[in-house]
Amino acid sequence: MKKQPVIAVIGAGALGVMFGQRMTQTLGPQRVFFAADAQRAARYAAQSFTCNGAACTFRFVTPQQAQPAALAVFAVKSTGLAAAIETMRPFIGPETLVISLLNGITSEGELAAAYGPEHVLYCVAQGMDAVKDGPAVTYRNMGKLLIGSGTGARTPAVDAAAALLLEAGVPCEIHEDILYRQWSKLMLNVGLNQVCAVYNVPYRGVQHPGTARDTMLAAMREAQALAAREGVTLTDADISAWMKMTDALNPDGMPSMRQDTLARRPTEVELFAGAMRRLGEKHSVPTPVNDMLYRRIAELEAAY
Repeated sequence: MKKQPVIAVIGAGALGVMFGQRMTQTLGPQRVFFAADAQRAARYAAQSFTCNGAACTFRFVTPQQAQPAALAVFAVKSTGLAAAIETMRPFIGPETLVISLLNGITSEGELAAAYGPEHVLYCVAQGMDAVKDGPAVTYRNMGKLLIGSGTGARTPAVDAAAALLLEAGVPCEIHEDILYRQWSKLMLNVGLNQVCAVYNVPYRGVQHPGTARDTMLAAMREAQALAAREGVTLTDADISAWMKMTDALNPDGMPSMRQDTLARRPTEVELFAGAMRRLGEKHSVPTPVNDMLYRRIAELEAAY
């Protein structure tokens, strides 16, 4: 009897807990586990994780106990990616596939450099509104994962990863234009994530006309212009679709960057405004809105 494929998750933040709970409930803890170093595993085990009020029965596995997983899911923040890559390394076998739920457009390159590009698929996590408060995660919209290959070709690896995610109860779609999807999500985050943090508002603050919503749109248009310079076409219709999605989010929810600033954690500003500023310099395109957001977020972090 063929051994059933196992999924390894690293990162017990909002997305890690939300998807980890769904996969564990669907496949059982023998086929889904969290990879963590011994110290972190002990800390996690001492916490009572809940997801929408239901107790989570997670299994934590250390690198010393590692066996190769069929799928490795990176659900860490960018600030923890380098350490997570090393923790996950013993779980990566010859046939392991790797996806990253991280924001931005750079994590796949780092994972490919660590494990080899043949292991790494491209992924965009979108449409979710999960929020983590201590060990408790709540969400109204689980959203979905979009996956594809870096070349745009539909490969057996893409099909296998999608099939396993769907078997695990995770909403998943295959997209041959995944690089466009990543840029589109980055455009959203450049606006939504940063503006909610800078203006200290939940989603409600950008769901109605006002300065916060105007700033969000202006930041997204800067990303749109830079995407074009990088060979990716983002349209005004893309912006409108993201605004419609934003307006459907739980008004009391908040994106990850505002969660970080409220918890006084390092943010992912380098993935958003930082990336826009670097690309702006590369292409000689002004980025005044992202310059302002970058400065304001740096001030917030400096005040911790």
